[in-house]
Amino acid sequence: MLKTQNIHWDDCDAVERNPEKVSGAWVFVGTRVPVASLFENLRAGVTVDEFLELFPGVTREHAASVLRQVQRSLSVTT
Repeated sequence: MLKTQNIHWDDCDAVERNPEKVSGAWVFVGTRVPVASLFENLRAGVTVDEFLELFPGVTREHAASVLRQVQRSLSVTT
């Protein structure tokens, strides 16, 4: 299981963190949608297109950037 807290989100322009917003969780920029929700939905079988429909504030580029960041972070730690 992917632990999103182990990913280096500081290098990803598609996400932000604010202690006063969603309890300080990493969220997609300009939204209150936690990054973890993307992975929870993907694990549940939801496609990226379906996720984007469920969370209209999240753009395709946001999702793609987050997935690239995960890939980069995993390649560094393996």
